[in-house]
Amino acid sequence: MHLQGWVIYNGNLESDAFLDFAQMIQEAGSKQNVRIQIYKNNDVLPFLTENTVEVLYSNEEGLPDFVVSTDKDIYLATQFEMLGIPVFNSSYAIETSDDKIKTYQLLAQKNLPLPKTIIGPKIYYKHEKIDYRFLKDISKTLSFPLIVKEAFGSFGEQVYLIKNNEDLHNKMGKLAGKPVIFQEYVSSSHGKDIRLQVVGGEVVTSMLRRSETDFRANITAGGSMEIYEASEIEKELAVQATKAVKADFAGVDLLFGPDGSPLVCEVNSNAHIRNLYNCTGVNAAVPLITHIKNILK
Repeated sequence: MHLQGWVIYNGNLESDAFLDFAQMIQEAGSKQNVRIQIYKNNDVLPFLTENTVEVLYSNEEGLPDFVVSTDKDIYLATQFEMLGIPVFNSSYAIETSDDKIKTYQLLAQKNLPLPKTIIGPKIYYKHEKIDYRFLKDISKTLSFPLIVKEAFGSFGEQVYLIKNNEDLHNKMGKLAGKPVIFQEYVSSSHGKDIRLQVVGGEVVTSMLRRSETDFRANITAGGSMEIYEASEIEKELAVQATKAVKADFAGVDLLFGPDGSPLVCEVNSNAHIRNLYNCTGVNAAVPLITHIKNILK
């Protein structure tokens, strides 16, 4: 009996990249005798009553043997898990890696190298008198320039380079009500980082990302990419960072520290793999399907 799986992607995002990610997994499955159907998350609805836990969907073939979630719909992933269906990545891994604060706390707990990080206090947006005195401690501890990151965000769009006190106060005025972190600016990694793709406890490919115009190296922010041969230290760090958030697969971004040693920047449980494939020729969906088969056999 062949395995049958579902791939879930977000049906309310306009970019074709999300469907493309799902299709890459589907195609990789077909080459390993795993039948995979693709669903938008708004076509599979969690349904609850006092004695019912179900999902509403249009498919007479029944529920799958497993689900691959390329989306951040934590509640849908949890619903599948409540039904006893394995989800890759798990709802815990998705929720944790989506929250940069939780991620950095877990990385620090595992003694993994990361930029100096301060978690911003909870601020209620409509509070009339916001006490910004804590910003003095932040600027004193980290110095300028420094980085402000929203806890939730993708493609580097919610990451800001702050140059002075005025910038810091203005940015916090705009971000009040959102969970944020403050990090040291790693000048040695300005406009460059490494993306390593981890699957099943191994680094399957990696690339170097560069930007000549931005402190962020994200491809979506105009960065370029090239094949990169990661060191054993970099590979082990990426694997340990993935394990810290309990993910089966992840795109791990590493920065170049002042002495050349790597620092963990982010762990992405839903990282798209098309750019990696275009750059390195390695389709990370193939080892993902192999990993799922090994887990479920």
